[in-house]
Amino acid sequence: MQAPRYMGAMAQNPPNLRPDLAPRLVIDSPRREGQPTIGMVSLGCPKALVDSERILTRLRAEGYAISPDYAGADAVIVNTCGFLDSAKAESLEAIGEALRENGRVIVTGCLGAEPDYITGAHPKVLAVTGPHQYEQVLDAVHGAVPPAPDPFVDLLPATGVRLTPRHFSYLKISEGCNHSCRFCIIPDMRGRLVSRPERAVLREAEKLVEAGVRELLVISQDTSAYGTDWKGPVRFPILPLARELGQLGAWVRLHYVYPYPHVRELIPLMAEGLILPYLDIPFQHAHPEVLKRMARPAAAARTLDEIAAWRRDCPDITLRSTFIVGYPGETEEEFQTLLDWLDEAQLDRVGCFQYENVAGARSNALPDHVAPELKQERWERFMQKAQAISEAKLAARIGQRLEVIVDEVDGEGATCRTKADAPEIDGNLFIDEGFEALSPGDLLTVEVEEAGEYDLWGRPVLA
Repeated sequence: MQAPRYMGAMAQNPPNLRPDLAPRLVIDSPRREGQPTIGMVSLGCPKALVDSERILTRLRAEGYAISPDYAGADAVIVNTCGFLDSAKAESLEAIGEALRENGRVIVTGCLGAEPDYITGAHPKVLAVTGPHQYEQVLDAVHGAVPPAPDPFVDLLPATGVRLTPRHFSYLKISEGCNHSCRFCIIPDMRGRLVSRPERAVLREAEKLVEAGVRELLVISQDTSAYGTDWKGPVRFPILPLARELGQLGAWVRLHYVYPYPHVRELIPLMAEGLILPYLDIPFQHAHPEVLKRMARPAAAARTLDEIAAWRRDCPDITLRSTFIVGYPGETEEEFQTLLDWLDEAQLDRVGCFQYENVAGARSNALPDHVAPELKQERWERFMQKAQAISEAKLAARIGQRLEVIVDEVDGEGATCRTKADAPEIDGNLFIDEGFEALSPGDLLTVEVEEAGEYDLWGRPVLA
């Protein structure tokens, strides 16, 4: 969970090691005289950020302006996160801040699935709705701030309202999840898998690229399961969808890819250059007994074989993953197995959570919960190893020429990302000479000159 995200500068590395966080909001919405205005605080993951974009797009279509601050808003929507108990606490804190600063607050999002929890802490909120309940949110806004559209002035961009920088955008392809991991309550909050029609996804992607988006970040609860809820002739619809997205001329980055066997069929698309050679796969742990207690597939050895095959077929592939340390019952031996596995897997990008109880999760009832100080100690050991692997891998990049995308330019330099780096959660490549003519969204070739633990530094290569 992040604090409420209104406009702000991009974060610098070392990165926040919570990969469930979305970038800061970018809100730029001029207001005409007399126009009703809504503020938005969007918490949690990129999937929630997409929900915020959809809500604001609907509101813009009805004539509302979007305020980048509390003071300029007639009411504020807080899109909450309920992923962890600590995230719930931060959501309550954000609601309280919005009430203090504005006073008229509508709550939605994952934590909205527990309305009594919210109103018990903040009885003055105007309304509480659950995740992706767009109609109910709009009804609540109408009740608090009636619309006053001017069809001759209020123009809605073809891409709708976007809360990310103009050169990249999240593309949500499905909602919900069919897994039953013991530590997770997302299926309870967001339901079972429901995939968007392929034509709708492609139409949205085409509009985004036509509007200047250079990078599409494909997200869902379980991206590799896309379309498996349909009864159709195509067994794994993510494969043709990825190929079609790869024809649009933008970078295509896949997030939240569950390691099904058919994922190996995505690798040739990466080798061909149709989609970025980047896989974000939540392995969570490596010891088979811990994975069984998590109710996840316990095949860490076979996973190493898969990783070797992916790297054989696409040597440039970047692998990102997330792990949980201190899961109930985790022994020192099991944790050491995870460290040894990480040594062997040599993942490029790694995030890590310390296990937390979540109200309603089945893992709460497991025996032998790990003491907080031991969880912290294991987290530090894990991240020390992950950091050393990252540092060595980046040092090997010195002297290489890489294509990068520019995220931000200021008086001191340009902040860029390589194909191996997703916004906010991975590293950056910095240019501090010859950057003056660059703009966000530019693609260019850079020669790497220096490397750190998470970031690179380089100089532009003239054509």
